[in-house]
Amino acid sequence: MINKEFIEKTVIEKLQNTDYYLVDVTIGKDNDITVEVDNNNGVSIDDCVMLSNYIEENLDREKEDYSLEVGSSGITSPFKTLKQYRKNIGNEVEMLLKNGTKLSGILKDADENAATVTVERKVEKEGSKRKETLLSHLTFKYEDIKYTKYLIRF
Repeated sequence: MINKEFIEKTVIEKLQNTDYYLVDVTIGKDNDITVEVDNNNGVSIDDCVMLSNYIEENLDREKEDYSLEVGSSGITSPFKTLKQYRKNIGNEVEMLLKNGTKLSGILKDADENAATVTVERKVEKEGSKRKETLLSHLTFKYEDIKYTKYLIRF
């Protein structure tokens, strides 16, 4: 069986001194390897091919057969790393908390412990027929978040 830690180490080694970073490595049954990378400026297919070739140079098909897929994490995929959170500061996100609460708002901040999202709420102001929009900055620890992902609106 191919070792996940070996693949991660190999990818990190290759991405060193670039704007790319490792998001995730999964190894499925029959050694189906999937490597997800990201970059603040987008992921190019040429760079995925280069990384795929580098990984293959470090694996031995004579010892073990495998399939390899290298790509970006996808615009609708949940965030898996702090770098993805930081990349999306200022963007609208959807967040599902482990308690079942779902909310959307602008990602305001992210650090090693938590993410802050700014949400709009419409509230009735006493003596007024119109609802007033209030902004709330809500901070959640990562262990309380089931997922956060970029929100696409059309």
